[in-house]
Amino acid sequence: MNAAIDANVGTTTVREGFAFDEAALARWMADHVAGFTGPLTVEQFKGGQSNPTYKLVTPSKSYVLRRKPPGQLLKGAHAVEREAKVLTGLAKVGFPVARVEGLCTDEKVIGTWFYVMEMVEGRIFWDATVPGVSPDERAAIFDAMNAAMAQLHMVDYEAVGLGDYGRPGNYFERQIGRWSKQYLEDADAGRDPHMDRLIAWLPHNIPADDAATSITHGDFRIDNIIFHPSEPRVLAVLDWELSTLGHPGADFAYHAMMYRMPPHIVAGLGGANIAALGIPREEDYLATYCARAGRSGMPGYDFYIAFNFFRLAAIFHGIKGRVLRGTASSAQAHQRVQVLPELMALAWQQAVRAGARMNLA
Repeated sequence: MNAAIDANVGTTTVREGFAFDEAALARWMADHVAGFTGPLTVEQFKGGQSNPTYKLVTPSKSYVLRRKPPGQLLKGAHAVEREAKVLTGLAKVGFPVARVEGLCTDEKVIGTWFYVMEMVEGRIFWDATVPGVSPDERAAIFDAMNAAMAQLHMVDYEAVGLGDYGRPGNYFERQIGRWSKQYLEDADAGRDPHMDRLIAWLPHNIPADDAATSITHGDFRIDNIIFHPSEPRVLAVLDWELSTLGHPGADFAYHAMMYRMPPHIVAGLGGANIAALGIPREEDYLATYCARAGRSGMPGYDFYIAFNFFRLAAIFHGIKGRVLRGTASSAQAHQRVQVLPELMALAWQQAVRAGARMNLA
């Protein structure tokens, strides 16, 4: 396991500034979590989640706690209650998520809102090439991811109580406007001709199905999935912080970006011999998803990919601004600044590819 992965795997003692009254939590769990019996030991997961995440260990079982971070927060940010809501809704139809044991919106208990869910034990693959398994199992793992995403997008969000979980329709128009504004207003991070071209090109080439709406995960990657310890089966999809009502094509394309992503930018399959690994070709992976999701195809797919590369480049551009202002100093932040020019060029390449397909380049 390399150092970057090791830094995000497992638990550690609760870090300075993230401790809370563990006795108060134990009292709350005794009143609100069925079957809870102490004593309770608290550890903190190493990963850099924006919502601090803890492992709660008792003699009989373990739980996971996610909370809003301490301190002053932007309105609407770190909405753990939204995470609990989507997990509860999806569990009603058997989608693989961790079971929510309780939500607390009383800040007096541990200082911030939080929720407790079951601890799901299994495998997490941090490398998209899934090392250490046979080609047949690797193919089955990719098929299980594909099936989970199609299942998510087929959920009737009104029926599971998520009709108010986001704004249906005009997804790309709103998202392109949001990320373009952030890019253009961050003068510290500068401008790039590839991004300027994208900002001009994207709004005029939105596919006709912008009104399509489903529950979207927003960060559906292989390392946000817990697989069965010995079977190629999804036990739980994690990290619903970016979930909303959005465009299913955009959500799938974000996931499928791995096929075109160099692994040194974000974990991806760029340069990998996927045939030898047993990983399906991109076009076959897309066709399988469409068949499962009841779609005859996805004509806007290349546009959706271009949009997702643009969105990721805009996020990295924002990180560059924070690095230059001295408000982001991690090694990961600096690494993302270094690859930003390559990512922005790659994003424009996706638009050229989409434009060629659409005879609009």
